[in-house]
Amino acid sequence: MTPPPMTQGSSLEDGPSLAIDPLLDDPGTRIIVCCGAGGVGKTTTAAALGVRAAERGRKAVVLTIDPARRLAQSMGIDLLDNIPRRVDGIPGEGELYAMMLDMKRTFDEIVEAHADPARARAILENPFYESLSAGFAGTQEYMAMEKLGQLRAREEWDLIVVDTPPSRSALDFLDAPKRLGSFLDGKFIKLLMTPAKMGGRAGMKFLNVGMSMMTGTLGKLLGGQLLRDVQTFVAAMDTMFGGFRTRADATYRLLQAPGTAFLVVAAPERDALREAAYFVERLAAEEMPLAGLVLNRVHGSGAARLSAERALAAAENLDEAGIVDQEPGKTRVRGSTGTSPTVESSPEDSEAPVRSPSAPTAPTEQLTAGLLRLHAERMQVLAREQRTRDRFRTLHPEVAVAEVGALPGDVHDLAGLRAIGERLATGGTPAGAAR
Repeated sequence: MTPPPMTQGSSLEDGPSLAIDPLLDDPGTRIIVCCGAGGVGKTTTAAALGVRAAERGRKAVVLTIDPARRLAQSMGIDLLDNIPRRVDGIPGEGELYAMMLDMKRTFDEIVEAHADPARARAILENPFYESLSAGFAGTQEYMAMEKLGQLRAREEWDLIVVDTPPSRSALDFLDAPKRLGSFLDGKFIKLLMTPAKMGGRAGMKFLNVGMSMMTGTLGKLLGGQLLRDVQTFVAAMDTMFGGFRTRADATYRLLQAPGTAFLVVAAPERDALREAAYFVERLAAEEMPLAGLVLNRVHGSGAARLSAERALAAAENLDEAGIVDQEPGKTRVRGSTGTSPTVESSPEDSEAPVRSPSAPTAPTEQLTAGLLRLHAERMQVLAREQRTRDRFRTLHPEVAVAEVGALPGDVHDLAGLRAIGERLATGGTPAGAAR
């Protein structure tokens, strides 16, 4: 797959722009991985990419690891699970499927596929396996890799869009195979496997003599039953350990291969872009193909020519005018000392202030001043976002960027996902956003 086309911005500071549609249209693009810090819109971005790719003729599947149900709701599906579900409402020849990783079910499928029925049943019913498959550190990330490998091997979809796990580091899934492999290949596991491999009296003798001290210590810390469960689990899993590492290595190479594109997703905030810079550097170190950065929720203004300073100054002027006008000069209609007739005024008339018919009322002045202050706050947000983008550009001027303007509300249906996809494809920067 050739790198996605980039268009050079109007200045060096702008840098290259990420062209989303050519990336989605390229038949060589088989996997798109969305990664980034939590809360920056990875799930929505992944879903929007899937919708746009399908509507442009691809047969796409979106794999989300997010436990929230937003993706299912936005696609009109009652429930997402470990089976790809077709999404209705996609016009044209393309197709869209969506699924949510079921970590334990994926682990169960691996056991069932790579062990004979009796051994599989022994593993699945083992209490230690229940704990490992449900909550072992790195299991979710490893199973995400497993599921990606399964989907790719089926050759049923020509594009797989992956929403990475909501972990502290969104690239933990790259480390998970190594961590799980280290655990399975570790000295402790090999020591537990030795009695099962030796078998018979020799195995029991080794267990009683060679492991007596360790067993006694672990038995006190963990409980004797747990230790026996671990030993039973290890004996049953012995033939499968090599397969875990082999499949993990194959999926890792798949992520490095042509046909895979990583998109780092971020918001125009200091912490999020700092994380994005880390992801960019980590992907480069791992030789993973980076397509570019998706910058979500960029703010803009239709009146960007009015600076924050001028808006605040105008608001202050209105406030001062209002203060002066709150105690206007008062006049009474008095009788003339000349020959003109005298007009007597009532007490109410004598206290009424005289205002120019064209002068704005106090509520209008207050409303205008308030709007000017809101505009000033918006312009300050724009300036802050621009500074964070400039810092990222300084660190990584080669990274192509697609900016997505902030929507007025949450995305909750296909129409909202289409709107995000459109903004992704067009560079969707809001009117007046600093460039």
